[in-house]
Amino acid sequence: MSKNIVIHDYDITRSHRNKVNGHDSFVLWFTGLSGSGKSTIANKVEEELFYKGIHTYALDGDNIRSGINKGLGFTKEDRYENLRRIAEVAKLFVDSGVVTIAAFVSPLISDREQVKEIVGKEDLIEIFVDTSLEVCENRDVKGLYKKARAGEIKNFTGIDAPYEAPGNPDLKISTEEVSVEMAVKQIIDYLEETHRI
Repeated sequence: MSKNIVIHDYDITRSHRNKVNGHDSFVLWFTGLSGSGKSTIANKVEEELFYKGIHTYALDGDNIRSGINKGLGFTKEDRYENLRRIAEVAKLFVDSGVVTIAAFVSPLISDREQVKEIVGKEDLIEIFVDTSLEVCENRDVKGLYKKARAGEIKNFTGIDAPYEAPGNPDLKISTEEVSVEMAVKQIIDYLEETHRI
């Protein structure tokens, strides 16, 4: 950090905002292959939380890349920077008192560890949306696997770039075994059991 930067502390803090909102703020971080169901489940979880009166905001890969991370590619370095920026944004939302829902492939363990360091490990719930490459490729909702197989997309996770599954996520959702509704229930149950909501 530059020696000319001085962090300013404001009188209204996260704890004040959480108290006014009536709930804690934290990040639900969905990770998994493209087509695994991350965004679909995240969307339904946000809907469920919103109707419970919980202040939420969702961050999603394509949406972020069309704005704050516009111009970043898919090299290892650009992916790192993409996730670093997202983590900083998520941290701001947590400080603002909002339950932040983040759905990103985030393929490398080291990158997800960086996200936890930035956000704060105690403020991040890692949800692994576990879906096999075969199923994701058969779904191919956006047609990206077909393009990757044809060589039109380089560094595509699962094809010519690795995905490192979390070893010990807070939650593991096997979308080949449970419906979207059951996945949402598992997440809401977990949040209630751990007294996050």
